[in-house]
Amino acid sequence: MLATAERDTPAVLEAHQAPYHIGAVTLRVRDLAGLTAFYRDAIGLSVLRSDPQAAELGVGSTVLVRLLPGAGRPTAATGLFHLAILLPSRQALANWLQHAAGTGIRLEGASDHLVSEALYLSDPEGNGIEIYRDRRRAEWPRRPDGGIAMATEGLDLDKLLREAQSGPYAGMPAGTAMGHIHLRVGDTAAAEAFYHGLIGFDVMVHYPGASFLASGGYHHHIAGNIWGSRGAGARGPGEAGLDSFQIVARDAADFEAMKERIVAAGGSVADGVPTIADPWNNRITLVR
Repeated sequence: MLATAERDTPAVLEAHQAPYHIGAVTLRVRDLAGLTAFYRDAIGLSVLRSDPQAAELGVGSTVLVRLLPGAGRPTAATGLFHLAILLPSRQALANWLQHAAGTGIRLEGASDHLVSEALYLSDPEGNGIEIYRDRRRAEWPRRPDGGIAMATEGLDLDKLLREAQSGPYAGMPAGTAMGHIHLRVGDTAAAEAFYHGLIGFDVMVHYPGASFLASGGYHHHIAGNIWGSRGAGARGPGEAGLDSFQIVARDAADFEAMKERIVAAGGSVADGVPTIADPWNNRITLVR
């Protein structure tokens, strides 16, 4: 058994010590003020900017969620399955769970994925949210072929709550980051063709009806499933839900390499920012 201090050493860098990781996720919403309050009060992010054109929420100076008003009605089943906020320790996850229990936030699931422990919920407009913590990479189980083994097992919430600190919730702590993004796609083979074949992420794990891809050996930075969207087509512009998400390059060489792949795949560069849309019109921007 690891000592408490060692067990709670932040593991957020497992997701971010890779050539590429996920940055801010932008959602198009109907109720800008209401969703801003939800991500502040229920989720625990700080409001970094708020005006009638947009709200930006995050931790420290880092934007994790950007909200845009003027959402149109969704026309396709594809888009966001969930955005995944990665906490820096198990105690931070326990603190958030205690906050949720004390304020009546309704969870939709709680899972031990062997590589991580995760809590699931949705915002008031139905956008899925995962709040999770990673186990250390050395603890990740492996398949006989050496690949990462993942599963969906029950998470003991009572045991997790015993690790929570007493006192009022102070919001998501320093070290919190966007860990991954999980998409609803129309076809997993097409998703792999785009995110692996064109963009260059590695295929890490297959689930029935889902593919998990990553950079730098992480368990997944991007996932796509067809559990409720098999055969669904592209989303229209301005629809409610996922508007875009960032891929963050670690250094200049990684940025240039990804920019070349984006342009070769049909993307564009405006004001130095490469942008491309996947087959379901989920827009991606590349940043440093």
